[in-house]
Amino acid sequence: MNAPLPPEIGLEPHPGSTTPKAMPAAIVSLLSICCAASVANVYYAQPLLDAISRDFHISQSDVGGVITATQVGCALALIFVVPLGDLVDRKRLIVGQMILLALACIGVALAGSALALLAGMVAVGLLGTAMTQGLIASAAALARDSERGRVVGAAQGGVVVGLLMARSLAGAVTDIAGWRSVYLVSAVFAVVMLAVLWLFLPASPVRRVPLSYAGLLRSMIVLLLRDRVLQVRGFIGLLMFAAFSMFWSALVLPLSAPPHAMSHTRIGAFGLVGALGAMAAARAGKLADRGLGQATTCVALVLLCVSWLAIAFTNQSIALLIAGIVLLDVGGQAIHVVNQSMIFSTRPEAHARLVGCYMLFYCAGSGVGAIASTLAYAHAGWAGVCILGALVSLGAFAFWAATLRYVRA
Repeated sequence: MNAPLPPEIGLEPHPGSTTPKAMPAAIVSLLSICCAASVANVYYAQPLLDAISRDFHISQSDVGGVITATQVGCALALIFVVPLGDLVDRKRLIVGQMILLALACIGVALAGSALALLAGMVAVGLLGTAMTQGLIASAAALARDSERGRVVGAAQGGVVVGLLMARSLAGAVTDIAGWRSVYLVSAVFAVVMLAVLWLFLPASPVRRVPLSYAGLLRSMIVLLLRDRVLQVRGFIGLLMFAAFSMFWSALVLPLSAPPHAMSHTRIGAFGLVGALGAMAAARAGKLADRGLGQATTCVALVLLCVSWLAIAFTNQSIALLIAGIVLLDVGGQAIHVVNQSMIFSTRPEAHARLVGCYMLFYCAGSGVGAIASTLAYAHAGWAGVCILGALVSLGAFAFWAATLRYVRA
């Protein structure tokens, strides 16, 4: 249970959503599609690094800074931009961000120097993240209490599809017209989304909080320190994202070496298995709506733990690797959606701040997981990565079981 928080920071207890009708399926689909198109901007650069390296004469050891710049933008968005959804009209904020996103994409496409490119990537990461998380917060605010898990699950399913679409679309467009055209296409997508969202996205039914911008940021610290649901589900998310990152960050190492010696294209194709995560997200949201959030978490954590048994046989069997990816992704996406559904159910007046705070756990888990996996591989090979991933997954299960009495389903 959450204790009442001081009203002067805009986090006083608040009744549930006042939306009188179920959200139309068309609006749910619109939010899902826009989430996919928005989050794709954060990941377009990953398959383009070789082309960018040649274009700007950046060494292969330094071109990873392009991805780092995008992630810096993501972190800035979660702390300083996403929370604005609780302070200003959310629809107008999203529309404004969409305009800036289109301009940022054009800036990247026209960049004439490495410095201009990095600045553009920071802006793309910031605005792509802000748009995605703002849309998820809008989905939570527009949904009735009885359907919030389903709606958030659909939006999160769109995020999964966007992650997959980004790499495939970027590669295809680059082969046809060069890497810069990827961002020009994305700018066109942003303009189309701008028009559609302005015409069809309903206004949020949740009232704005009476806070200054500085007060809004301070209230996020209060949430992190005092909101029990956010703390518990956020830490479960941190461990889950760490396990995810351990796997995906290190996967290229065993697959590119004998006995598999796969190309990067073939290795990248394993990400397509993640499409099953979109279905898991939608199903998990529906179960959370029925009050089965904790039961769903239990099953999902078991899948996460078991996945490492199959993944450990990567060098012996590609079929077992695929099975492990399915279990890892289904379990992880289910946990992610249930986490958001339970967090959003506590304080409707703080949805934007809650999603910003929660995704900070994601950033921390992903960053630590990536570093830990490469260190584990260097010292103990793929077996070391799998042991570490299994221990983190078991730790998530143990933490969930130990905190059951603190958080209701």
